[in-house]
Amino acid sequence: MPATRRALAHRIAVGQSEGRTPSLVGAVVRDGRLVWTGSSSMIEGHAPDADTQYRIGSLTKTFVAVLVLRLRDEGLLALGDPLARHLPPSVDVDEAVGALTIGQLLSHTSGLASETPGPWWERTPGELRPEVADLLGPAPVKHRAGSRYHYSNPGFALLGAVVERLRGRPWDDVLRAEVLEPLGMRRTTPLPRAPAAGGFAVHPWADVMRPETVVETGRMAPAGQLWSTAEDLARWAAFLAAGDERVLAPATVEAIRLPAAPPEATDPDGGYGLGLQLWQRDGRSLAGHTGSMPGFLAALWVSVEDGVGALALANCTSGPAVSEIAADLLAITAAAEPGFPTPWRPADALDPAVLDLAGIWHWGTTPFALRLRSGGELRLGPLNGAGRGSQFHVEHGGTWTGREGYFAGETLRAVRREDGSVSHLDLGSFVFTREPYDAAAPLPGGFPGWPDR
Repeated sequence: MPATRRALAHRIAVGQSEGRTPSLVGAVVRDGRLVWTGSSSMIEGHAPDADTQYRIGSLTKTFVAVLVLRLRDEGLLALGDPLARHLPPSVDVDEAVGALTIGQLLSHTSGLASETPGPWWERTPGELRPEVADLLGPAPVKHRAGSRYHYSNPGFALLGAVVERLRGRPWDDVLRAEVLEPLGMRRTTPLPRAPAAGGFAVHPWADVMRPETVVETGRMAPAGQLWSTAEDLARWAAFLAAGDERVLAPATVEAIRLPAAPPEATDPDGGYGLGLQLWQRDGRSLAGHTGSMPGFLAALWVSVEDGVGALALANCTSGPAVSEIAADLLAITAAAEPGFPTPWRPADALDPAVLDLAGIWHWGTTPFALRLRSGGELRLGPLNGAGRGSQFHVEHGGTWTGREGYFAGETLRAVRREDGSVSHLDLGSFVFTREPYDAAAPLPGGFPGWPDR
């Protein structure tokens, strides 16, 4: 609506002005499609559009993560595999590095160093680090693997090397064929293609600026090399929210958005999945990534619950808080034009044996309600709203698997008597009965039943 468009345009204008960046582009995605783009520039009448390329820095990592998860889904590797199993035989890495797992590298819990040994890889040609082993200095593992979140750029360079080993060709060629082309992202490339924004460094205390030099980062490219546009990244936001069977199944994309690393004490609202940053902001769960390279800043966030994604791109080394700007664009849209829920419709058909499970069940003396959803899913939760509950996904064989909370991954099954009637529900050894402490059902501790009155 006009008021929403103005609020979005105003946020971009304020971000460009207060952030002192030559230009700023923003975009909003709703329900899988681009619904708004806007920009602001230091040159009136020459603002960039949604087809202008910007360097996206560490947003590149989200693409590499998808390539790795494709290999996992094809059975070519497992997240628990040690890195050494999938590196080329010619690559000589420290034994401690080789023992790090693929999943630890994806979630930045490997303990690997944050950066390469000097000089700084973002500002120097990749030719200075011609081999994978050149990305790691002496004693490159800084923390015990799996013990904490510690962001590692070389870790994703190593994952790029794994992709190249298992696919037999450069990682960016694999990316183009397996991800970019299927999603129609033809303006996402390792090197800039016109029209592309130039990157600048803006003096922190004076309104002057100078161009930044663009370098090819070589072996470090999987950590931050890519260039892209607002239009292409809108497609990427839609993919990160819902998946696409041509690239990754929705269930796999859902899994990479789950926390795989705990937040740091200094950033309690943060977190990391498998190649995705997580952010709890104003009661909203966001997944995406930020990025920076000399001359450029980028951020992309999606809120699956709202069905909204947003991004912001700037062409300066520092200044505008693009992460906040992208999150604000998302929040403005979700608040001003909240999405409509899916209309309720009755199930086409329900198995009478499953319908018989609906209603009140008791765990000890605590009443729970079990509700049946169209599509065969169940919802089991305490009637007073406090306590353990979960959504359950239907499985083959007459069982259900928990999708969230305490019961995530646990199996729910109905235990029947010889006559086919339901005796009780078993949920990971928790017994739920129709009556509180039903004496006829197996109960932990063998409760004898209620006294007669």
